[in-house]
Amino acid sequence: MNNSMISPSVVDLLEKVHDRYSLVILTSKRARQIIEGAEPQISIKSNKPLTIAINEVDQDAVEFEILEEGLK
Repeated sequence: MNNSMISPSVVDLLEKVHDRYSLVILTSKRARQIIEGAEPQISIKSNKPLTIAINEVDQDAVEFEILEEGLK
């Protein structure tokens, strides 16, 4: 693997989440939880909340529900 590549890739993450918008919302909400004191569900070298959240999604360490209802 090329060291300049981002890991996990967006393509890999999109296999776990419905679309890019949902991915952004999920990772940002999880990062906010970590910032506010929630314990990370995985152990990685990084201490950056967003990096931790992204890797949690990649490793299926967070649960989420996709609601089909739109805005009214």
